[in-house]
Amino acid sequence: MGQNTTTSTTLSERDSKALLADYGVPIAGERFVKTPSAAVEAANELSYPVVAKLNGDAIAHKTERGLVKLSLSDDTAVEQAAADLLAAARPDDGEVDVLIAPMISGNRELIAGIVRDPQFGPTVMLGVGGILAEAIADVVFRPAPIDAATALEMIDDLATQKLLGEFRGEAAVDRAQLAEVLMGLGRLAVEHNNVVSVDINPLIVEASGSVVAVDGLVELAAAGTARAALRPRPSDEQFQALFEPRGVVVSGASTHPGKFGFVSLHNILASGFAGAVFGTNLKGEEVLGIQTVRDIGEIPDGAADLVFVCTPAAGNPDLLRACAAKGIRAAFLTSAGYGEADDAGQQAEDELVALADELGILLAGPNGQGVVSTPVDLCAQIVAPNPPAGGIGVASQSGNFVSTFLNMSRASGVGISRAISAGNAAAVSVADYLDWYAKDDATNVGLAYIEGIADGQGLINRLAGAADRKPLVLVKGGATEGGAQAAASHTGALAANDKIFDGACRAVGISRAPSVSAAFDAAATFATQPLPEGPNVMVLTTVGGWGVVTADAVTSAADLVLMGIPLDLEASIDELLPPRWSKNNPIDCAGGETRDTVPDVMALCAEHPEVHSIIYLGIGIQSNQARMMREGRFFPDHGLERIVGYHERQDVRFAEAAHELSMSSGKPILTCTELAVADPNNAGPAAVRATGRLCYSSGGQAVAALSHLVRRQMYRSVRGL
Repeated sequence: MGQNTTTSTTLSERDSKALLADYGVPIAGERFVKTPSAAVEAANELSYPVVAKLNGDAIAHKTERGLVKLSLSDDTAVEQAAADLLAAARPDDGEVDVLIAPMISGNRELIAGIVRDPQFGPTVMLGVGGILAEAIADVVFRPAPIDAATALEMIDDLATQKLLGEFRGEAAVDRAQLAEVLMGLGRLAVEHNNVVSVDINPLIVEASGSVVAVDGLVELAAAGTARAALRPRPSDEQFQALFEPRGVVVSGASTHPGKFGFVSLHNILASGFAGAVFGTNLKGEEVLGIQTVRDIGEIPDGAADLVFVCTPAAGNPDLLRACAAKGIRAAFLTSAGYGEADDAGQQAEDELVALADELGILLAGPNGQGVVSTPVDLCAQIVAPNPPAGGIGVASQSGNFVSTFLNMSRASGVGISRAISAGNAAAVSVADYLDWYAKDDATNVGLAYIEGIADGQGLINRLAGAADRKPLVLVKGGATEGGAQAAASHTGALAANDKIFDGACRAVGISRAPSVSAAFDAAATFATQPLPEGPNVMVLTTVGGWGVVTADAVTSAADLVLMGIPLDLEASIDELLPPRWSKNNPIDCAGGETRDTVPDVMALCAEHPEVHSIIYLGIGIQSNQARMMREGRFFPDHGLERIVGYHERQDVRFAEAAHELSMSSGKPILTCTELAVADPNNAGPAAVRATGRLCYSSGGQAVAALSHLVRRQMYRSVRGL
């Protein structure tokens, strides 16, 4: 898969630049000459100062050999430089000449190019170039081809944005021209499958803001073998059999409470699954009130759609044949000993996949943990927990992280629609599950953990349409593999696989999270909050320090704006807060507020057209004091019963106000308190959970989650989705 670069060759600088120019890359005016006297003539045509380089088919990196002469300011210097360069030629350089080009001035250097990645295919790159490339490694990638919106996003995604604006008396970078360069590189990558690398370094930003390539190399190789075709995704009917079966058969049901066959049957029954439940057992024993049968053949035809397999691998081919004869259309295999074990196991896995295809059975796993489907109260797993119902669809290559996401669901109250451990993903990939979730009415957002990626192009292609339909959140293991910080300044060395994966996700609107907990936060926020219309954030707080720290977090977030308070909104708030209030963002309501101040100020902000989202800090503080009073020895006397009830009712009221205003305004309102973790039964966070929303444990957590919403809205907006 991918491109074979073992026999690659590098085009000369002349041929490289000619190819780049054909695709719209601006090249400095230059001449190629054979003699020192011709070099002088060329320099006078171009005007001084100039640069001289030795050019040849076999010369790639000129600087290391001293084959670049800079800032030549007169005829004598040019003549001598040309003579020295020609004298430095080696026999293995092939036919050589001297390149004379104007000395382009500019304080900023970029790097642009193409990498043909083994997993993700042709990829366009942009970064900070020159001597800064190695130290900063500020680079972004997108799979080719790219459109104008994607090219502009690449420019915006560079961390060193100050270099792109007005800089040391020079104009801002011409973003439209730079975007055209990137789109041209994308076309080149797609139309020339023998181009494995393009390295434009530096791409100089002139004082006018225009960009011009002063160096460029193109690497070629024989076209690689075609990527293996993706397996067809299972049909909707097969997924329906997996997630909403009429009946379930546990193959290998056991009377031993420590066996998979007991635990899975127990969990199916305990979760309240209303469909038919069967079990097979070699002795035909009764297990948990279910009279098992010795053979699948004893189960009524058409009574079950799903078999949950807890039997050894050796007997599974015959088991699948028997299931197909009974109309079973989906099988989840917990069995181990397949591809994860050894070569023989891989062969057995391949044969089982082929058999399942022949029989028309969706094969989930093997070596998986289980499947959850809350719309039908199904928890067919070999481990706990059973999550609350909700809109998050989970798929994971790691069963442990399925459990993690489900535990987070239970803790937060933000529920799950479907969840599955893909196991070895022999026949059905994580991408297949996410693609189906995007069509599933019960699912609002897909959430996945992935590890090794064998077919990056296939993964992204399958998820591209799904991400257009619904939010998808991915967290990837192995994000810090060696080589992420490049040791050289050329395009290929900067192409750390993780950054290419990140660019591929951004290109199709997938939200990528840096950790499992951040991924759940993002998914829970997508599932429970509306998308904002823009980046403007208002911070509303009853705790001053938290407001300051959260404002810092908003300011540091690339996708968010800590907005100023519009004058009309300020005037309205003046009527509700004491004259000493800060009159800036964050709005601090602490001190002097009435029972209605928080919801009233929140309403003013939510209803203002320039406010796109609100982060509300400090809920639960008074209920925390109420808890101490309730637990103290003076309760309920001294008026404590009354004040305790008041504080707790107020926090409930504030949580409900945030939810109702968010629903009525169509704007996200994220509520935060450390008590979400420190005391989840506090009236504040408990009331937030009761509305079905996530209560964030810090302002920074809310800012990170909100950034995903804003980024998705921007992605959809520029593409008219």
